Amino acid sequence: MTAAGGSEELPVRGDDDVVRVRQLVRGYAQRVKLSLVNQTKLVTAASELARNTLVYGGGGVVRVQVVTDGRKEGVRVVFHDDGPGIPDLTLALADGWSSGSGLGLGLSGSRRLVDEFDLDTEVGRGTTVSVVKWRG
Repeated sequence: MTAAGGSEELPVRGDDDVVRVRQLVRGYAQRVKLSLVNQTKLVTAASELARNTLVYGGGGVVRVQVVTDGRKEGVRVVFHDDGPGIPDLTLALADGWSSGSGLGLGLSGSRRLVDEFDLDTEVGRGTTVSVVKWRG
């Protein structure tokens, strides 16, 4: 997978930033011509992950870019924070588990909405979540 153009980065420091992340992701999804259903899935996952970055990571940054695998285009969204990390990754990724804030999707719900999901976390080091939604 390679970047197929520039990327944009936004800080996530407050609720208004979560709204801006949603708008930016929707714009990229429209740019690569994701179906309306796939746009909605990606924007929903991005909203949940941006909220997690804010609430649990204490804020961070989001990078959005168009990517290609040589046959099709998609949108990659990377969320990064320098927060406390996720102490129990198995629990955090369990279906149906949510802390009670956000959309209630949790990480597992967000993972189901996208085509690729990668999570890197370490207690005391922070968390990076990368998701991709492909056209087609």
